[in-house]
Amino acid sequence: MSDTQNDPRRRHSSKVVDGPGKSAGRAMLRAVGFTDEDFQKPQIGIASTWSQVTPCNSHIGELAERACEGADDAGGKGVIFNTITISDGIANGTEGMKYSLVSREVIADSIETVAGCEGFDGLVAIGGCDKNMPGCLIGLARLDRPSVFVYGGTILPGKGHTDIVSVFEAMGAHSRGDMDLIELKQIEETAIPGPGSCGGMYTANTMASAIEALGMSLPGSSAQNAVSEDKREDCERAGAAVLHLLEKDIKPSDIMTRQAFENAITIVIALGGSTNAVLHLLGMARTVGVLLSLDDFTDIGKRVPVLADLRPSGQYMMSELVAIGGIQPLMKILLEAGLLHGDCLTVTGRTLAENLAEVAPYPSDQDIIAPLTAPLKAESHLRILYGNLAPEGAVAKITGKEGTHFSGSARVFGSEEEAQARINDGTVVAGDVVVIRYEGPRGGPGMREMLTPTSAIMGRGLGNDVALITDGRFSGGSHGFVVGHVTPEAFDGGPLALLEDGDRITIDAEANTLTVDLSDEELARRRANWQQPPPRYTRGVLAKYARLVGSASEGAVTDDF
Repeated sequence: MSDTQNDPRRRHSSKVVDGPGKSAGRAMLRAVGFTDEDFQKPQIGIASTWSQVTPCNSHIGELAERACEGADDAGGKGVIFNTITISDGIANGTEGMKYSLVSREVIADSIETVAGCEGFDGLVAIGGCDKNMPGCLIGLARLDRPSVFVYGGTILPGKGHTDIVSVFEAMGAHSRGDMDLIELKQIEETAIPGPGSCGGMYTANTMASAIEALGMSLPGSSAQNAVSEDKREDCERAGAAVLHLLEKDIKPSDIMTRQAFENAITIVIALGGSTNAVLHLLGMARTVGVLLSLDDFTDIGKRVPVLADLRPSGQYMMSELVAIGGIQPLMKILLEAGLLHGDCLTVTGRTLAENLAEVAPYPSDQDIIAPLTAPLKAESHLRILYGNLAPEGAVAKITGKEGTHFSGSARVFGSEEEAQARINDGTVVAGDVVVIRYEGPRGGPGMREMLTPTSAIMGRGLGNDVALITDGRFSGGSHGFVVGHVTPEAFDGGPLALLEDGDRITIDAEANTLTVDLSDEELARRRANWQQPPPRYTRGVLAKYARLVGSASEGAVTDDF
C-alpha cells in the first residue's frame, strides 16, 4: 500500500491505485491477478482487437498475451482489454458495410474510454484489419500517452496465388458466365488459408506500412507474416518498448509530426498503396493536431515514384515482400535519395535514420521493388482530382495501366446495390461512367467501399472500358479507372447529386480533374430543383455518425474541430 505517486512513469495509474483512499480499486484489481508489487508498477494497457469475426484478427489474442509478457518482463504490469473489429471482406456489398468506417471511430472511442477510465500509463494496440489500425492510432493520439502500435501481420497466399480479391473477381466472372459454380467454390475454399490480413497492398498492409513509416510501430512490424515467431517477438518487444518510452516520456504527439506524416505518405506512394490511406492519414493527422490536406498528397506525389509491383495492380503479395526484407530496405533507399525525413523520432526512442543505419539491401535478384532509376510509375498513383464534379476534391488510384484519361456517358445510381444489379445484368456497357452516389460519410451513412461493383466490372472484362466514380470509397483491392471520396458528397448537395444519365463525364489523371460537360447555368438549374433525401437511419450508431461526421476531404472524423 506504499504511495508511489512520485514515480513519473505512473502519473495516471497512481491516481487509481495509490493510498488508503484507493483500497476499493486495489481490491477489484487483486481479483484479476494484481499483487502488492504490481500496484507499484506502471500499468500498460494492451488493446487487443482479437475476434473470430475475421481471419485478420483471429490470432491476435495470442499476440496480446505476448505483448503483455513483454511489458511485464520489462518492469510494467500489462492489462489486456478488447475493442471491436468488423470485416470488410465479409460485409462488402451489403448494408452491413455501412458500419465499416463507423467502426474506426468506435474503436478509437473505446480505447480512449478504457485507458482514460482505468488510468493506464502507456499502451500497446494490436490491429489487423483495415479500420482497426487507424482506429487504434486515433485512440492513442487522443490519449497521448507513451504507446506502440503492432500490426497483426499478413496472411499467406491461397492455392494458385489467390486471395480475397481473387474471390470477388471470380464472382464477377461467374456473373458473366465465364466461370461455373464448381470453379467459383474451389477459389472460395482455398483463397483464405488461415489467419492474417488480406495479402496484397490493400488497405491493411498499406496502413501497417504507413504506421511503421510514421514511427509508431517498431521496425519491421508492418512486414511480418501473421503466424510467425517474428510476429510474436514483435509483440514482446512492443510491450517492453512502452516502458522505455515511459522512461523517456516520449508520447505519440512527439512522434506523429508533420514530417512523420510526410514519411507515411511517401511510403504509401512508393508501395502503390490504397486510397483509404488518404482518408485515414488525414483523420489521424487531424486528431493529433497536424495540418495535413489533400493537396499534400499531390505535392509529395510529384517527387515520389511507385516502386512496388504488388497487388492489386501488380503481381506480388505482401508475404513475398516479407521474404525479401519487408519495407525497411525500401525506406533506406528512399532516405538515401532524400525522400524521407531521417530525423523523425520513432517508438524505438531513436530517429528513423538511426533505425535504418544497419538495414541490409534487398537481394540483387528480386523484382518486387523496382529501382529508383526505373520506377513502375514516375509519379504517384494517388491522384487528387478537382473540377466542377469535385470542388472540394476527390481521390483516384491511377497506376497508369488503365490509362490516364477516360471520358464517357454517365450511368447514375443512388446506391451500391442498384449499380451492382445493373453491372451484373449487362446494363452497364463499355463507355459508361458508373456513378454511385448517396454513399458518402453522411449520405450512406458510412462511406461504403465499392469493392463488389469494381470487382464485378473487372470480372466482366470491362476494366479498361468502364470507369466508376462515387462519394463512397474503395477497398485497397479495387483497381481499374475508379474515383472515390468525391466532395462535397451528394447528400450535402454536391454536384454528384445533380448528374443525370447520359451526362458526359471526363476523368483526367494528368490534369488532375473530374468534370462534367455541363454549364454553370445548367448545374444551377438542377440544383434549384434538388431536394435532400431523408436520412436513411434516424436512430443508433449510424444515425449518430451521420450527425457528427465531417467531410471525407478532411478525414471523415467525428471529433468537432
